Amino acid sequence: MAINPSRSDIEALSHDLLKLVDNLDATEHGELIYNALKAITQLSQTESERLDWKILTGSLQDMQKAIAMFYPHRFNRKVSIFGSARTSANAPEYRQAFEFSEKITKQGFMVITGAGGGIMAAGNEGAGNNSFGLNISLPFEQSSNGFVSEASRLVRFRYFFTRKLYFIKESDAIALFPGGFGTQDEFFECLTLCQTGRTSPRPIVLIDKLGGDYWNDWDVFVQNNLLERGLITKEDRSLYKITDDIDEACQFIASFYSVYHSCRWVGDLFVIRLHIEITDEHLDRLNDNFSDILLGGKIQRSSALPKEANEPHIIDLPRLTMHFNQHGFGRLYELISAINDTCDSGNPLICHPEQR
Repeated sequence: MAINPSRSDIEALSHDLLKLVDNLDATEHGELIYNALKAITQLSQTESERLDWKILTGSLQDMQKAIAMFYPHRFNRKVSIFGSARTSANAPEYRQAFEFSEKITKQGFMVITGAGGGIMAAGNEGAGNNSFGLNISLPFEQSSNGFVSEASRLVRFRYFFTRKLYFIKESDAIALFPGGFGTQDEFFECLTLCQTGRTSPRPIVLIDKLGGDYWNDWDVFVQNNLLERGLITKEDRSLYKITDDIDEACQFIASFYSVYHSCRWVGDLFVIRLHIEITDEHLDRLNDNFSDILLGGKIQRSSALPKEANEPHIIDLPRLTMHFNQHGFGRLYELISAINDTCDSGNPLICHPEQR
């Protein structure tokens, strides 16, 4: 419930805003702060409903809490775990989620769950102090599970869309266990964002109990009703992996970042950052096998570009650049897999893929 601010509250806000605006040109990300303030000012001068302001206010408050929680951990890779809140603690899927979280955090990753029951509780329990909870208030099912109760590791969201935003923004991998509508909603949003390039590439692993058929049946549906009708491409199935083996799931995530580190756009160039240089022969193979996703030219070596200066912690990493066609994202996943193909797991330079 909104509380009317007092005169002293308004005066304090006015003081803070004047101080912010006066120092905007010397403030980091000042141009973005300016655009945010300008948007709020423009909205206040247009006709709008109270509900519009409630959504804007609630969204900003959700985001402020999430940013404050995650910022100290921004250089640690994290795995978002989705699955049913209804899974009982004695179910094999619960044990699988617990073991997965326990093992992936031992590899150095951190875990994010919805902080509810079932698979979420298993994820937080298995990860211990290396987990976060993104909770949401619902009429049923969704109270905090108690395995992630620290204020510094738990955020209660007002809106699903801001909650899902931070599941994606803060994660470097997605692990899904069997679940209902909510799990499928989260999964399809992740798939859509990866398929359309609206988020950075990341491994997506679908984990079932030993001998389970939940994800295999889902994949049959995808092949029969989406692929066969030409609604997706065969390369889109490279966006995810299905397994019932926890060690295989953990290795799949770690190996994604064995040579590949990250990527970004710099103008019309797609830049891939690597933990280590690849050989000339390896680069030639990439050009031979992935010319179909280039608008022109070749995949080339590069050092950091001037516009990457805002990421000084990875400025020395070797790069590959290319004119990517911006629609073959399933093939991009295959390219990343090919980049990692000759990974030497004994090389000390790549033994910590969990660090961003």
